Amino acid sequence: MISIRARTAGSFRRALHSLRNPGLLQTQGFINGQWVTGASQFTVLNPATGQELAQVACMTDLNVESAIDAATQAFTTYKHTTARMRSDFLYRLYQLMTENAEDLARILTLENGKTLVDARGEVAYAASFYKWFAEEAPRMYGDTIPSANGDNRILTMRQPVGVVGILTPWNFPQAMFARKVAAALAAGCTSVIKPDSEVPLSALAFARLVEEAGIPPGVVNVVPVSHERTPAAGKIICEHPDVRKVSFTGSTPVGALLMAQSAGTVKKVSMELGGNAPFIVFDDADIDAAVAGAIGSKFRQSGQTCVCANRLYIQEGIYEEFAKKFTQAVEKLKLGNGLDPDVSHGPLIHTRAVKKVQEHIADAVAKQGTVLTGGSGVPELGANFFQLTVVRDATADMKVALEETFGPLAALFKFKTEEEAVRLANATEFGLAGYLFSRDYARVFRVGEALEVGMVGANTGAISESALPFGGVKASGLGREGSKYGIDDYTVVKSIVIGGINQR
Repeated sequence: MISIRARTAGSFRRALHSLRNPGLLQTQGFINGQWVTGASQFTVLNPATGQELAQVACMTDLNVESAIDAATQAFTTYKHTTARMRSDFLYRLYQLMTENAEDLARILTLENGKTLVDARGEVAYAASFYKWFAEEAPRMYGDTIPSANGDNRILTMRQPVGVVGILTPWNFPQAMFARKVAAALAAGCTSVIKPDSEVPLSALAFARLVEEAGIPPGVVNVVPVSHERTPAAGKIICEHPDVRKVSFTGSTPVGALLMAQSAGTVKKVSMELGGNAPFIVFDDADIDAAVAGAIGSKFRQSGQTCVCANRLYIQEGIYEEFAKKFTQAVEKLKLGNGLDPDVSHGPLIHTRAVKKVQEHIADAVAKQGTVLTGGSGVPELGANFFQLTVVRDATADMKVALEETFGPLAALFKFKTEEEAVRLANATEFGLAGYLFSRDYARVFRVGEALEVGMVGANTGAISESALPFGGVKASGLGREGSKYGIDDYTVVKSIVIGGINQR
C-alpha cells in the first residue's frame, strides 16, 4: 500500500476522494523503488485559489545523492536490457497514462491552474512520447563503414550515455519530463528527475505509474525539493561525476548556469530554454485562420508556454482588420478556475508572473502603445488572474519586444515589407519557435528558412507533437527532443575496428 502524507489540506483530501486511482496522489520522494520522507516539507498551492493542496517531502542533499547512487547501480543492469524489453516498459507506461488520464489531468489542473481541457490535452501529449519511444527503442541502429585498410571493417553501435539528470519546469508538469524520460528509457539510461517545486504532484503521480509498470527499482527516481532547495539540488545533479547527461527545460540564465556546473565533468547537456517567438501575418494570409492561429499560439495556458507567440507582426495592409478581429476573438474567451468546464483560460502560476505582465503593459503604454482589451488583474477571481490583453502599436524598444513575457499579453507590431518582417523577427537573442501566415508558398519556404529559430509553424499556430524535433537555436538552447532525433542525446556512438578479415 502506497502511503499518503497525513498532513494535507482539505482541497487535497477532496481531490483524493474524487480520483478513481487515489494512489496517484503521492507526497513523498521516489528513490530506488521506495517512497522516501525528507527531513522537511514544502507547501504546494492551487494557483487558482491560493489554497494549500499538500505538504510534499523536501529531499535533502543526501536524498538526491542517494537517488543518483540508485540510478548508477540500476544502470549496470538496465543498460543490458533488450530494446524490446525497454519498448514493453514504455508501452506499459503509455497504457497506464491513458487509463489514468482523467485523474492525471485533475492533479495537473489543481497544482498548475490550467483548464481541464488543456490538462487532458497535455496528458495525451505526454503519453504520446511513451508510445513514440516504445517504437523507437528497437531502432537504435549502427553502421558498417568501409575502411581504408582492406583488412579491416569498422562497426558502429549506439550505447546509452548513462545516468541522466532531468530538471523540468512548472508549465507542463507531465509533458516536459515525458519528452526526456521516455527517450532515456528507450536508450537504456536511468534517470533522476527533479520536478519544479510549484508542481511536484504530477511527477510523483508518474512515479506511481513507473511502479505499476514494473520498471526495475532505481531506473526512474523522483526527488521533489522546495524552491529554496532547488539551486543546491540542481548543482548536485550537474556536478556529480556519475551523472553523464543533464536535460533541462527552463530559462536561459538558469540553463547557462547549469551548463557551467556540468562542464567540470564534461557532461552531455540538452537545453530547451527561453523563447521570444515572432508571429508574422502577411497581407495575402487567410486573416480568420491567422486570428485563430494567433489565439491558440499566444494564449495557450494564458501565454505561459515557451513556444507561444510573443511578438505579432502584422503587415500594414491588413493591420486594422486583424487587430479588430483578433481583439473580438480574445474578448469571447473566459477566464476562471480551470476546474470550471465553461472556462477557457486559467490563472498565472504565481504573483511574480502577474507582476511581469503588468510591467510589460505599463512599459508599452508609456511608449505610446494602446491597450485594445484587458490590461489589468482580476482580483475578484484571485491574485494570480490577469485579463487576456491585446496592445497595438508596439515598437521594437518595448520590453515586450525584447523579453519573453510568459503571460497573456499579445503585442501587435506593424510592418511594411517581407525583408523588414524577417529582420524584426530575428532581432532577438532567442530562437526557439516562429510562425508565419501566407498563401504564397514560395514565401512560406523563403521566410521559413530565413527565420533564426529551431521550429517554424507555417499557417498553423500549433506545432508540438511527438514526431517533431523540438528545440531551438541561439540563446534558446541546444539539442532536440521527440522525433527520430530525440534518442540521440541519450546515446553515445561506439566504433569497433575489426582487423584480420583477409587473414586465413
